[in-house]
Parts: sequence; structure tokens; C-alpha cells
Amino acid sequence: MSAKPDIDTVRLLRRARDLIDRRYAEGLTIPDVAAHVHLSPAHFSRSFRALYGESPHQYLLTRRLERAAWLLRQGTSVTDACTAVGLSSLGSFSARFREVYGETPSAYARREHADIEQVPPFVAARFTRRRRYDD
Repeated sequence: MSAKPDIDTVRLLRRARDLIDRRYAEGLTIPDVAAHVHLSPAHFSRSFRALYGESPHQYLLTRRLERAAWLLRQGTSVTDACTAVGLSSLGSFSARFREVYGETPSAYARREHADIEQVPPFVAARFTRRRRYDD
């Protein structure tokens, strides 16, 4: 396992994470994010994983899927939710959504979500998202 990044790198990684949180729906790539914080893509990815426990790509996809789940709970169609969060492949979106949430986006959208809507989104995300651990 890599050593934790130094404080200056941590500041840069927080800026990068904030950028991902703000612009997840745009055509954002990991090299773009790395360039934004003036780090090479490889160093950025290694440092991000060491600090946050997941790769920047996983983090970006997680943000997109969390927002898609919220849109589906609001009644947005699966196709519209997919494109609204910056993904272009409906098949890849559906496969990844099922992997993370344990059901297809269509099944998720049809299910009752009244209990989830009564808690703040950051709390709901913590309890509704199944985490996949590679280690």
C-alpha cells in the first residue's frame, strides 16, 4: 500500500475531488482533473487512491451513479438519467448501476423510495449504495 500523500498533495487532491463533485456531469476525464491540480495522471491516481481508498475514476463514477439514483427516484427515465450524469452508454450505465445498487435502474426507479427521501441526500447515499471492494 502507498504512503499517505503529504499535506500539499492532500490540498491538491481535495481541490480535485471538489472539481469532480461539481462537474461530474460534464465530459470530465481523469487526465483533465490531474491537469487541473498540476499533477501527472499517474501520480494523481496513485495519490488519490492512497488518500481516499478508491481510484479517481471510481469516485467519478460513484458521483454519477448517486446522482442518477436521485434522478430515478424523482421519476426521470433511465435514458435521461444516464445522459444527465454525463454517461453515454446506456448498457454500461445499467451494468454498473446494477453492480453498485444490486438492481437494474428500471427496477430501482419502480421501487418505492419515500423512506429515502426523508433523509438528507448525503445520508441516503451512504445507506443506499452498496460498496464494491476490490481488495
